[in-house]
Amino acid sequence: MDYTEQIDKTNIPQHVAIIMDGNGRWAQERGLDRSQGHQAGAAAVRQLVENALKLGVKYLTLYTFSTENWKRPQAEVAALMALLFEQVEEEIFIKNNVGFRIIGDMSRIPVNVRDRLNACVARTAGDNCMTLVLALSYSSKWEITEAVRKISAKVKSGDIAVDDIDEDVVSGELETSFMPDPDLLIRTGKEIRLSNYLLWQAAYAELYFTEVLWPDFDNNELCKAVYEYQRRQRRYGLTGEQVTNNDKTL
Repeated sequence: MDYTEQIDKTNIPQHVAIIMDGNGRWAQERGLDRSQGHQAGAAAVRQLVENALKLGVKYLTLYTFSTENWKRPQAEVAALMALLFEQVEEEIFIKNNVGFRIIGDMSRIPVNVRDRLNACVARTAGDNCMTLVLALSYSSKWEITEAVRKISAKVKSGDIAVDDIDEDVVSGELETSFMPDPDLLIRTGKEIRLSNYLLWQAAYAELYFTEVLWPDFDNNELCKAVYEYQRRQRRYGLTGEQVTNNDKTL
């Protein structure tokens, strides 16, 4: 089915977050080295950015490398870092008016990669057709722990009282404080779990799992995910009737 023709352009998720899973298995199924799967996955990212931009997505957050991924074989980690260095091309972002941001523990990223990423962030500041966010050396447990430390320091210094700590305070100390929470969270590659990704922010995200391996996640697959999102009613704890009545008053 061609889902590109089924999309309601007036109901596009503002923030789409994706767990890009399946590069290694995609390569193994074809008798290729895992590094070739990662290269195919990088090519899929390029297409995804263009397709999401055309749809009207405002924030696209990609789970690129988790804190747990540092435990992978050293050769694979080194290849991933080298690929990341090669794929960050500032002109592509600037040409399409796409801002570039990073969330995660950048202290663990090799200096040459970190410098290139930071330069891209600086050069694309203010570009606002869409913001591409890479979750790099990232995990929710790490992020929430860091937020707790920051809030604790503010309480200790007297900048904030314990009774003033609420959801907004916590959200304000998270890596993602500059953007809205995800509306749609997609995971490719057959697995059905969140893998320590945006756990706080995804509290009311619509979840979409697909067996398609990441390098095969093309525009039609993106539109299929958005189509499924559009068929759901987002209740945020309300009844379906309440949501319908609220929609009628808008």
